[in-house]
Amino acid sequence: MRRGLLGFTFLAGLILASPAWAAESPRLISYPTDDGGTIQGDLYGSGDRSVVLAHGAVFNKESWGDQAKVLVREGFRVLAIDFRGYGRSVGPDARALDEDILGAIRYLKSQGATSVSVIGASLGANAAALAAIRSPKGDIDCLILLAPPGVPRASEIKAERIAFIVSRGDENYRGVVAAFEKAPEPKTLDVLDGGDHAQHIFRSAEGEKLMSLIIGALR
Repeated sequence: MRRGLLGFTFLAGLILASPAWAAESPRLISYPTDDGGTIQGDLYGSGDRSVVLAHGAVFNKESWGDQAKVLVREGFRVLAIDFRGYGRSVGPDARALDEDILGAIRYLKSQGATSVSVIGASLGANAAALAAIRSPKGDIDCLILLAPPGVPRASEIKAERIAFIVSRGDENYRGVVAAFEKAPEPKTLDVLDGGDHAQHIFRSAEGEKLMSLIIGALR
């Protein structure tokens, strides 16, 4: 009995002492939005460079778990949010998803972040683009848009750099290319093989390439 207890204590000590283990265990946080909402998110890692992850319509904050852990190992603090209407996040206007992203940026800056990038997928990409239009210049470092359904005011985006990523067979392909052409420099457009949409790409043969593109854009 004593040997088993000592073995458990030793193993627990190793786990708790491991920076990688600690970095990959998210902490549940919440923050207010300017329109009176309350948004919940999973906060991974630490550091002064931060990334907001904004999910697609059929996903949630937990869907980013694997990608968040990769980004933490790359040195980023990561906040994956649940949009209003998902999980326990709430807001008075169900359509005002950009408020949730703007609130996430403010939260990270209040926690010491010196730079904040935003990755949005599909629905989340549209919300991220609108947040980048509304935010003050300099608030968003890198804006990564995965297959946004449409960005009507792409020319008004304010970010230090913008990356568009889409699958060639995605039904949004033409719209993404049109938004890219209107967006301000510096910007990039990467087209992946296949027809998987936004976050679904991570589970496809192009998943590793997509993650590499994201890390390259953030750097």
